[in-house]
Amino acid sequence: MMSSITGAFSKTPCCSSSLSFITSPGARPSTISLLNLPQVRTLFATASASLSTPETQFPPPNSQPPPSLGHATRPDFPILHQEINGSKLVYLDNAATSQKPTAVLNALHNYYEAYNSNVHRGVHFLSAKATDAYELARKKVATFINASDSREIIFTRNATEAINLVAYSWGLLNLKPGDEVVLTIAEHHSNIVPWQIVAQKTGAILKFVSLTDNEVPDVEALRELLSKNTKLVALHHVSNVLASVLPIEEIVLWAHDVGAKVLVDACQSVPHMVVDVQSLNADFLVASSHKMCGPTGIGFLYGKSELLASMPPFLGGGEMIADVFLDHSTYAEPPSRFEAGTPAIGEAVGLGAAIDYLSGIGMQKIHDYEVELANYLYGSLQEMPNVRIYGPAPSETVTRAALCCFNVEDMHPTDIATFLDQQHGVAIRSGHHCAQPLHRFLGINASARASLYFYNTKQDVDDFINALKDTISFFSSFK
Repeated sequence: MMSSITGAFSKTPCCSSSLSFITSPGARPSTISLLNLPQVRTLFATASASLSTPETQFPPPNSQPPPSLGHATRPDFPILHQEINGSKLVYLDNAATSQKPTAVLNALHNYYEAYNSNVHRGVHFLSAKATDAYELARKKVATFINASDSREIIFTRNATEAINLVAYSWGLLNLKPGDEVVLTIAEHHSNIVPWQIVAQKTGAILKFVSLTDNEVPDVEALRELLSKNTKLVALHHVSNVLASVLPIEEIVLWAHDVGAKVLVDACQSVPHMVVDVQSLNADFLVASSHKMCGPTGIGFLYGKSELLASMPPFLGGGEMIADVFLDHSTYAEPPSRFEAGTPAIGEAVGLGAAIDYLSGIGMQKIHDYEVELANYLYGSLQEMPNVRIYGPAPSETVTRAALCCFNVEDMHPTDIATFLDQQHGVAIRSGHHCAQPLHRFLGINASARASLYFYNTKQDVDDFINALKDTISFFSSFK
């Protein structure tokens, strides 16, 4: 094609009936008979057309790559556009709670301004509209995690209440002395304390899986612990400290092989990746709205229909009954059976709006972007001297969540978090992150944690690293 010809056509002497052209600098001219001139004209026309297409030959001047997902979505989050202590806010505490986009704020405002009313009880317009919005939010949650029926979704106050619901309604009914509940030492307190209480009441035994040398829960050890005495496996999907991801599908297969049920704490996975409960085949799964761009004060429990139908209510009161007599009551079918009293209606509407927002972006797109951010954060922290990061190193086979728990030698994590906030406007978390058994195993009392979400950028990471360098320099000056 002409675009590959770097020379030019040149005429031979007038008495000659041929043309010659140079195909590359320094090359000898080639001669073409005028008998083939129509072919030459065709070649010339084709090549000229190719050269006349600007996008193939000449890229637009000053072309810029498309903005990252973080840059593209930041305008949707008003709270991120402010200064803290004289510095631009860099919010890196997303594992504790996420920020809320304008769409969610508007949905909450619209509910309270336009159709605030109680649900399921009234026949008037506002109550009917509120009921429709509340139940639509339930359907959105079901679709989001691919539940087969929206009646498998129970709205709770948070994920903690969801786990307690299973502990009391299923655990007290099904566990007896000698039965075993298998957990990991990396569980959030919300997935340890309820089972301790139930074990004390039923005589069940709690068994804990430790970590491998790579600082991930030992999945093979978990498999070896399973036996005919195992009645429940309760574990996280993604660790809020180690950033590790457990192979839930495999664990569910192993547990079901011995007749055990599985509860998954998905608080750190549902907001960040595609979670399909039918694919996982877990019996119960819990998550929290406030970690997935929704309001605080609401979470949800997914439970298989047949299990929910077999469980007694967790709380008694209005809404969860079929009939009430002076000496006894009969109970409604799930999900109403487990939603006593006036629910968090506005919060459910807000959660539905958050799911719409996340779905509009695409959970796979969010996950792919966060993996890139996670590796960038880990690599940036790893390069700093005297910094210890907890959890596995990322690799071709190991994907970390977009968070890092770390400590700096001879510095308390709370001092680090305080200085970062007051001097640089960088928000991270310090403490035990509701995972004291895990911290004890790691030989520490506390750690600092930087956690990202899709509205964060690599610039946020750079700002954090630069601020951390200054923080370390400040405290080191006193040694």
